[in-house]
Amino acid sequence: MTITSRKVERRRPRYAWLAGGSAVVAGSVAVVVVVVAAQSAGAATAPVGLGTAGSFAVLAGTTVTNTGPSTVSGDLGVSPGTAVTGFPPGIVSNGTIHSADGVANGAQSDLTTAYNDAAGRSPTANVPAFIGAGQTLAPGVYKASSSLDVGGSLTLDAGGDPNAVFIFQAPSTLVTDSASSVTLTGGARACNVFWQVGSSATLGTNSSFSGTVLALTSISVQTGDTIAGRALARNGAVTLDDDTITASSCSITPPTSPPPSSSGPPTSPPPTTGPPTRTPPPPTPTGPGTGPVPPTGPGTGPVPPPVPTGSNLPVTG
Repeated sequence: MTITSRKVERRRPRYAWLAGGSAVVAGSVAVVVVVVAAQSAGAATAPVGLGTAGSFAVLAGTTVTNTGPSTVSGDLGVSPGTAVTGFPPGIVSNGTIHSADGVANGAQSDLTTAYNDAAGRSPTANVPAFIGAGQTLAPGVYKASSSLDVGGSLTLDAGGDPNAVFIFQAPSTLVTDSASSVTLTGGARACNVFWQVGSSATLGTNSSFSGTVLALTSISVQTGDTIAGRALARNGAVTLDDDTITASSCSITPPTSPPPSSSGPPTSPPPTTGPPTRTPPPPTPTGPGTGPVPPTGPGTGPVPPPVPTGSNLPVTG
């Protein structure tokens, strides 16, 4: 019985280790499930439809004001206001200036629809009031509790999917710090990045920005900024100062397929196109004397009849 008791005592640590291992495995599985769910949510996010507002690089509700040699690639418009000032020296290329015309009116209507769409998306994650400073974010819908400040470098990584969508919801203001940057990687495209702003947006001097700003009130693009996207304001003004704004557009692109995993089962070789190879039969002799070769050498083959010699010769005469 003492031996039995000792055996039991020795086994208990093993059972405890197995239980602990099971807990670790269960925890790991839970983490994997959370990560996969977050990735699936980001991958399933649909882009915000801009309608006719998509052709505009700059759109305002009251006025568009420019100082310096700003360059706007795409349409520039205002509605229901009428004032557009500072062009020239500002330049509009690959587009037209629309002042309270039917095109600008329709674009403002579509902007309202797009703004409400972006504001109504269910967030996949909440973000603090400050983002950036070397941070990298995956696709998804990110919501701030009030104002949102972007400083330093913010990287948006699409993970190889050029159709991945990023939506940022700022119920109050959006501010980017001077010399800040929003960088795209992993196939991310500016046409799939949206910033919904509940009041006004201010982009700090010499900042590099990616995405479409959908502001309820106004947008101030300060000196020396570069925007790959749009500055679209529903009810207020858009002000520019020696800036470069290029409207981005997207077409649906298939995502990049990941390389096959080396941990899977071995790959079978492809079947051959010709008939299966068989072992050839032994060669058949050809030419004269075909057929079985007669044996040679002494003592082989049929014995010839004896040749009569001496007394065995027949008598003649």
